[in-house]
Amino acid sequence: MQTHSNREQLTASYDWYRQMRETQPVFFDQKIQAWHIFRYDDVARVLSDHATFSSDESSFLPPEYRNATPISSSMLRMDPPRHRQLRQLVSQAFTPRMVAHMESRIKEITNGLLDQVQNVGEMDVIRDLAYPLPITVIAELLGIPAERREEFKQWSDAFVSGDEEATEEARQAVIQATDSMSAYFTQIFEERRAHPQNDLVSALLLAEVDGERLSNEELLGFCVLLLVAGNETTTNLLGNAILCLDKHPEAVQRLRANRELVPSALEEALRYYSPLKLTIRGTTTETTIGDQRIEAGKLLFAWIASANRDEAQFPDANQFMIEREPNRHLGFGRGIHFCLGAPLARLEAKIALSAMLDRLPGSWHVSDAPLSLISSMSVLGVKKLPMTWEK
Repeated sequence: MQTHSNREQLTASYDWYRQMRETQPVFFDQKIQAWHIFRYDDVARVLSDHATFSSDESSFLPPEYRNATPISSSMLRMDPPRHRQLRQLVSQAFTPRMVAHMESRIKEITNGLLDQVQNVGEMDVIRDLAYPLPITVIAELLGIPAERREEFKQWSDAFVSGDEEATEEARQAVIQATDSMSAYFTQIFEERRAHPQNDLVSALLLAEVDGERLSNEELLGFCVLLLVAGNETTTNLLGNAILCLDKHPEAVQRLRANRELVPSALEEALRYYSPLKLTIRGTTTETTIGDQRIEAGKLLFAWIASANRDEAQFPDANQFMIEREPNRHLGFGRGIHFCLGAPLARLEAKIALSAMLDRLPGSWHVSDAPLSLISSMSVLGVKKLPMTWEK
């Protein structure tokens, strides 16, 4: 089992969320001039009511805090009507059919990765499976050659770690990653315009809504969003699910006996250790949350991780229960910004966990070496996850 330091770090966060839900569920942080929202109903409302709670950073963030990254010009940071147009466009290319079509390829990639470790009796779940699987899938969807994937990982990591109280070094890494990515994708767009292929970038270049196509900036925003969100979330969903199962070995036995439970176990992992801890919004008008009056133009931190442990919504919220029903967690968001990639993330995680159950026998043990958490304000995951099983 794991050493105390990391469990304590994780536990401390969840203790803090619980304390805030009970004592200051809507709290103004003087230092960063932002409101923190902790309860399920309030967080769900902030995510759902886009008219009051805007996603457009330019309307509530001072310029020095704005991320000048392609993600800022993606639909993640847009409100209707532009958000709706963009999402429609992207949905034309990123269809459920396209995702379903990936299923056999995802199985192939997963089994190829497990071939490398099955007979060794140990693996690093992140390095050997949870990271390479989604990045390979996203790269193939976008039509990116295998040899560029390591760079993709570096770019993606720079974006995620850049949101802590960013050091100058982290900021520079984000700027560099942005420049490299922009140059890379701009070249790809030119190539695909000249020679379309059977990939997502070609489909995005052709997609139209009301005779309108995506601008280069919007295309870039979506590709980067897909890369970062699609890769980090699935990696952390898988890693966090294994952390949950490590604490509940009986759940592994139940999943072995009944694979039908795999999807609900993953939904519970999304709730219990949400890969996305928080999301930001800004108020467009004066409003009231709980008994707090909040002025227009204020920054809000909606704590998804806290909402997902709210006892008012989830009985026995601190218990990991693989058959929890209902389970209306906010792990993929809510409302118009509900994660477009959720079906793909769920499919990848289901295939990966099922393959691990098929191929890695006996009881699983996560190493008791200290786990290092990703240093990020918004993302929850571990950098390494060494695991053994009985051969």
